[in-house]
Amino acid sequence: MAEVTLESSDRVAVITVRDPERRNALTLELSDQLAEAVAACERDPEVHAVVVTGAAPAFCAGADLTALGEAKEEGLRQIYAGFLAVAGCSLPTIAAVNGAAVGAGLNLALACDVRVAGPKARFDARFLQLGIHPGGGMTWMLQRLVGPQTATAMTLFGQVLDADEAVRTGLAYTRSGTDVVAAARDLAKAAADGPRELVRTIKASMRTTAVLDDHAEAVTTELAPQVVSIESPEFAARLAALKDKISGRP
Repeated sequence: MAEVTLESSDRVAVITVRDPERRNALTLELSDQLAEAVAACERDPEVHAVVVTGAAPAFCAGADLTALGEAKEEGLRQIYAGFLAVAGCSLPTIAAVNGAAVGAGLNLALACDVRVAGPKARFDARFLQLGIHPGGGMTWMLQRLVGPQTATAMTLFGQVLDADEAVRTGLAYTRSGTDVVAAARDLAKAAADGPRELVRTIKASMRTTAVLDDHAEAVTTELAPQVVSIESPEFAARLAALKDKISGRP
């Protein structure tokens, strides 16, 4: 049965798109389930970070071709809804790319804050080869990560990046061994161990400062949330523990 599953432990949620026979192609139903899984993570105070992946052997082969062929504007927005929910998530997100990420599947990987590429990862735009224009903000997301030259090579010249090339170009943060989800969970640990609201605030500030051109504006943007964090009980407790540790050194 095609479904999106959600499992949480140690304050890290793993969202998995599961339709392996169809390489996890996004139907309207799966896109809805993906959006709901993200919303569930947002609601759960025990979730501090989110890992998104697909059931082997693929990450996500794109939009379901039948749904895509029948889609008009409203239908396309329904297909986008799942990966746009990931893009809008206030919690830090990591794509554990265990196989091919194609078309809308590439969008799903791009929608995450960080990508971990497994040995079988493939990043493939493929819109042009299907005879359709890219959608869901792919050209914007891709160019921001890899620059116009690599984005053009992928989008107009059909270049597919493997794990090593993805890391080299900045599309992926790191290359993992065979268990890419475990690698993503390890990467998520610092966020999982931090105060949840602080993690969310830092992510929001990074999104704000990413589009600023002035250092002084960035200082002002960060000042108020930094003051709030200094006044928090979490900071007081961590500061006291650090002082105790330092004072106990021989």
